[in-house]
Amino acid sequence: MTDSSRIVPLATLFVCILVFIWSAIGPYDRFTWWLEVAPVLVALPILAFTYTKFRLTDLLYILIGIHAIILMVGGHYTYALVPLFDTIRDWLGQTRNSYDGVGHLAQGFIPAIAARELLIRTSDLQRGKWMVTIIILSCLGISAIYEVIEWFAGALSGEDAEAFLGTQGDPWDTQKDMALAGVGAALALLTLSKLHDRFLGKMGL
Repeated sequence: MTDSSRIVPLATLFVCILVFIWSAIGPYDRFTWWLEVAPVLVALPILAFTYTKFRLTDLLYILIGIHAIILMVGGHYTYALVPLFDTIRDWLGQTRNSYDGVGHLAQGFIPAIAARELLIRTSDLQRGKWMVTIIILSCLGISAIYEVIEWFAGALSGEDAEAFLGTQGDPWDTQKDMALAGVGAALALLTLSKLHDRFLGKMGL
């Protein structure tokens, strides 16, 4: 592996570390911050440990980095109070901050490409409608599991978990979140599959 081939993963890691440091300084609510950045704290060490044994495509590293940044921004402000999306809410005359929707769309979009890469590289499943079906259903399952975790955290922590849940008074927030993850997964497969294949081809896959 040449030094140049490490540029994208290392640059992505560097940016994520910078955003993590910023995110950790004076977050709106420290408890919410820990809950939101926990997936980042789990994923980054795993990616570092598996880097030489199971190198991912540069595209997937970039997408994972974007997802990490979304989580860390949400952790810093809480999903209901991200300033840019407060401004967008006011411009559009909406009643709620929509950054939570971005997070859940990404919760389907990025895992869809991750699942696609893992299936192509570790299974006999061929590219096609069944792979698409399995990936979308898997992403919906991941979203459902995350909603269960949110419910569990809320049940244990009571009012302290309100910012983590981010429902903003919407009784259908959970269902909308899972639907957005499904849309994100389908959108990722529709828009990035060919590009993903090119990145896989560069690795001889």
